[in-house]
Amino acid sequence: MNKKPAREYLCWKEEIITDFSEANVAKKYNEGFVFTRIGKGVMQQTRSVRIDMSRFELTSENRRILKKTEGVELKGFELPLKDYDFKVGKLAKDFYDEKFGPGIMSANKVKELVADLTKSSFNSLLTYSNGDSPLGYTICYQNKDLLHYSYPFYDLDESPKDMGLGMMIRAVQYAKEAGLKYIYLGSLQRPGDIYKLQFEGLEWFDRNGWQTGTAELKEILK
Repeated sequence: MNKKPAREYLCWKEEIITDFSEANVAKKYNEGFVFTRIGKGVMQQTRSVRIDMSRFELTSENRRILKKTEGVELKGFELPLKDYDFKVGKLAKDFYDEKFGPGIMSANKVKELVADLTKSSFNSLLTYSNGDSPLGYTICYQNKDLLHYSYPFYDLDESPKDMGLGMMIRAVQYAKEAGLKYIYLGSLQRPGDIYKLQFEGLEWFDRNGWQTGTAELKEILK
């Protein structure tokens, strides 16, 4: 059996929305759709995964990762960035080239996502730093009900071990503290995505609705 390309994205259905009201966007996310980098308003239905913040509590494993990435601070900023720095795009390109292979993410695409809302649906940037030194970023969509954690990248040389997971856990805490109902963590489609199953309050979309059991999901991800 032929293997899928490493970064092929699981997409059951694609729609382009023009109603960007928070109620409509929340409705689409609840139907398994997520915003993409393809273009403004482009949403794809996938095996989405989210955390119900009313049921979320830190696990011992979450705390272990937070301790290993101690000193990393998170701040949220609205997009578009008014003073875009080309170093942000370069950091993203270098990260995706190293982790997933050349051509996955360009510096120009990152600039488009964080600095041009006419071409992007994402409206929030989470920044991670150690004191005054920026270490990483996550491009997100956020409204009063939800946060979509998408396109994380960080300095592979300067960041502590387990930085990626540390960033995600801090984002979950950020969503909890902001009083949001859900944080969406992208899709579940590859064996490597199993790390997302460690969170309390996890739900996943199976094309028909949201499920909480993970036994079937673990078999799917094998």
